[in-house]
Amino acid sequence: MGPYAIPKKRDQPPLALPPEKPSKIEGLLDYSIHVNVPLVEIPVSVTTKDGQFISSLQKDNFRVYEDGVPQTISSFAVFQAPITAVLLVEFASTNYAFVIDALRASYSFANTLKKDDWVAVVSCDIKPQTLLDFTQDKGAIFGALNQLRIPGFAETTLFDALYDTLDRMDRVEGHKYIILVSTGFDSFSKINLDQITKKIRSTHDVTIFPISVGWLARERYEATGRAAPHGLGIPISRIDYLQADNELQTFARLTGGRFYQPRFEAEYREVFHDIVGEIRNQYEISFRPTNSKLDGSYRKLKVEVVAPDGGALKVRNQKGKDVKFQVIAREGYTAKKTVE
Repeated sequence: MGPYAIPKKRDQPPLALPPEKPSKIEGLLDYSIHVNVPLVEIPVSVTTKDGQFISSLQKDNFRVYEDGVPQTISSFAVFQAPITAVLLVEFASTNYAFVIDALRASYSFANTLKKDDWVAVVSCDIKPQTLLDFTQDKGAIFGALNQLRIPGFAETTLFDALYDTLDRMDRVEGHKYIILVSTGFDSFSKINLDQITKKIRSTHDVTIFPISVGWLARERYEATGRAAPHGLGIPISRIDYLQADNELQTFARLTGGRFYQPRFEAEYREVFHDIVGEIRNQYEISFRPTNSKLDGSYRKLKVEVVAPDGGALKVRNQKGKDVKFQVIAREGYTAKKTVE
């Protein structure tokens, strides 16, 4: 029995069935998504500080605000669903420790997958490369990762790869995820940070979970007053990496994901246990905005969890002790602009 919210006198509603997955995915071009319906969907995770999903909440426990204006929740469900995700891996000829960490993280994620999950694998160095299109074959996913043995280029194109991946995922129905395994440092992209941030803001149905790799190596270099090498022995300053960390945190925050900084190999299992648990167990909240203008503007979102009477919600663990909880949801969305 996990954590529970109080007061709680009614039975939980039945878990909503996950949307049906296509029996076969041959290519991303076969898919489209309807964007003309003025309905905003927000996947929301409510967990304790140690990552346990709180499953006992009801519709009247949630408050949704758009640009500070309260919204009426149209539909509400709690569900356990298969994963549809792209594993996007930075695999460049930079630093040996970074490459090893990227592989360890990628294999750790693959080990968490179940038979109903759909996953594609994309790597990036000087350009993004699709190693495997969406599949439910876990063996094929490991096979794709097995191709990552000898990095070809030292340059990294994180922004380009992320932009391209978001473009391709737009053709897949339903909510999707990007598991981004990267140092966060970009040295060769054609687009800049503002452009990829704008792209992320305009994407409604993708959540990004960045896993920053190479932390232990970076700390060792910084402890001796040196800059960690990136590619071809070229040192990258601590400020450069701090900026990269901030960018990855922003990508997660804008989409309702979380940013992870594992130091040791043993931490990867816990990291992906948290991520996969968060993805599989979610509340799905929908509302029709009171601001019905389709003007391409960016709208800020805020989701609160309260007691049914609007007061502070108390959550207790199995021993009856109060525990703190966190609400994880995207920060906003871009209203689709009407084509005149």
